Amino acid sequence: MNGLSDVRLTMKSGELQQCAGGHLYAQAGAAKPAVSRWSAFWLRLSTRRALLTLTDEQLKDVGLSREQARREAFLPFWKL
Repeated sequence: MNGLSDVRLTMKSGELQQCAGGHLYAQAGAAKPAVSRWSAFWLRLSTRRALLTLTDEQLKDVGLSREQARREAFLPFWKL
């Protein structure tokens, strides 16, 4: 597995923990799914932008090249 997949799996596991109550729409209340969805979007956006601030040594530890990190960082926040 390459580093890019590891980053996506880590991000996805965080999203799953946030909505551990089951499906996103199964939660009670009309505003909760939208709030949870936006929280997940912001988390994804901020973690992708954090890739841009990593040094070459840190990227090597994660298993990403500078170009892979740049490509992942500029993905739209709604893409997994």
